[in-house]
Amino acid sequence: MKITKEMSITQIVQTYPQTHEIFRQFNLGCIGCIAASFETLEDGLIAHGINVEDFLKEINKAVE
Repeated sequence: MKITKEMSITQIVQTYPQTHEIFRQFNLGCIGCIAASFETLEDGLIAHGINVEDFLKEINKAVE
């Protein structure tokens, strides 16, 4: 399964634990954030001013 911007952050990290490092590299503390369970990846990235497409490229490399 490919990670998409519509997935929740919690869903991503639970399914692909290796992605935790990518979140850290982008200085995202999403793992402990209460919004991670209902916020989409896209919502979180936009809120933190991170380019969605760049992030998706990196996080999908981690799960290949």
